[in-house]
Amino acid sequence: MTDSTAGAPLAPKASVIIPTFNRAPLLAETLRGLARQHLDPDHFEVVVIDDGSTDATPEVVKSFEDRLHLSYAFQEDRGFRVAEARNRGARLATSDTLVFVDTGAVVGPDFLGAHLKALGDGTRPRAVVGYAYAYRPEDPTSGLAQMAGRVLPERLPEVYRHDPSFWDNRHGTFMRCDWDLQRLTVPWFLLWATNCSMRADLYWAVDGFDEDFQRWGVEDMELGFRLFKQGVEFVVSHDAWAVETPHDRDAENNVESNNHNIAQMHDKHPEPVVEIGWDLIRTDRYWHWEDDHRRVLQWTDEVRDKDVSDEIAAAVADLGDADQVAVIGCGGRVPESLKNAQLFDFDPDCARAHGDAGRHAIGMRTRLPDRSVDVVVLTSRLAGLWERWNLQILAEARRIGLEVRAPGLEPW
Repeated sequence: MTDSTAGAPLAPKASVIIPTFNRAPLLAETLRGLARQHLDPDHFEVVVIDDGSTDATPEVVKSFEDRLHLSYAFQEDRGFRVAEARNRGARLATSDTLVFVDTGAVVGPDFLGAHLKALGDGTRPRAVVGYAYAYRPEDPTSGLAQMAGRVLPERLPEVYRHDPSFWDNRHGTFMRCDWDLQRLTVPWFLLWATNCSMRADLYWAVDGFDEDFQRWGVEDMELGFRLFKQGVEFVVSHDAWAVETPHDRDAENNVESNNHNIAQMHDKHPEPVVEIGWDLIRTDRYWHWEDDHRRVLQWTDEVRDKDVSDEIAAAVADLGDADQVAVIGCGGRVPESLKNAQLFDFDPDCARAHGDAGRHAIGMRTRLPDRSVDVVVLTSRLAGLWERWNLQILAEARRIGLEVRAPGLEPW
């Protein structure tokens, strides 16, 4: 791995971190936009992390050394290591503020000023979700590739302002919460590393990007999840926009990678809000995340005190001591004979009541091996979730158990 630095400013207000791999022409456009910032060039630096490129990337970086305070680091190509690349860039950064953009993101002249304004004076822990024009891989903006090469970046939002295919994929969600992410229970699923920022101390407080993610997708929202757990608030800035310029994508591989990585995220954070995302991403229903999570929270409040221990006891009355049982929707109490069973509940307090035996889950993805128990009991505590997730819960119950019993969920 090699590093180089050109004329770093003494105390930059922001460090822009750009991971890249074999996209020299797109990188040139991103650097060109950064070179046109209204923010004094002595007040920011740019860190380019090259994940093993074999094209003209080093030459492109060198060509901007007289216009930007640039650092460049190269790491050999050992597969998709964008999380490691971003962490490498954050370690090289000398500013208290980290701004992440992807190669090919074209930014306007107020980009960095808007990020710094949105972050505020640092008294409130914040992460900024920057608006990403044209980030719609499944619905590309017609003519954008040609137009982007003919006009200055700030002209693009004017030209395409009435074209929905140019709007950020998250635009509908932003509108639904009136651009106030504090209204959301799952704001972190909107943190995409194509355009975002945060203070370096917050970033390192959660150990940055998780380098276990070595395939495309999810690693940025997983960082957002950990920031959210630490009390970081999320704000969206339309003024801190970037335009995602068209480029080739391996759509089929990206779908597979996303599915793999959301399962990996759930393995790391096995709780209902991530379990919901695991189901939604696999079924291409990503934008239902907030609504589905609110549904679970509301139902959890409604049945917080619902005791199903008698219901469970009746369901397993014919079983022997050697029979292995899993209970989904177990509540806070179970029969004494099931203290060693696999116990799942969507209420965190109920799950914790069972110590190591309790798992915080809806029951769509238990992470148990195939056919690992003899009987799976589904209780009436699932009733309010049944219409939405009955197929997923039943499929999982049938995968892990030889027999499924649902005495409190009869359709009559």
